[in-house]
Amino acid sequence: MQKYVVLQVVLKEKFFGVNSKNLTELEDVINQQAEKGYRLHTISTTNGGSKGFGGGDRIQATMVFERID
Repeated sequence: MQKYVVLQVVLKEKFFGVNSKNLTELEDVINQQAEKGYRLHTISTTNGGSKGFGGGDRIQATMVFERID
């Protein structure tokens, strides 16, 4: 098994207001890795800006998971 796993999830913000449309996807990725014996070591985000009319912002979350021995 690998000691570390790096994954990315793109969060799409609504045009009006906040609240990510797929925050549950981020939660699912974290829980899936926990079931495999990994813990979240580091998370960083970058803002991709708007992608067209009404598209809202795109935030890319990069996560590093560390294997729990």
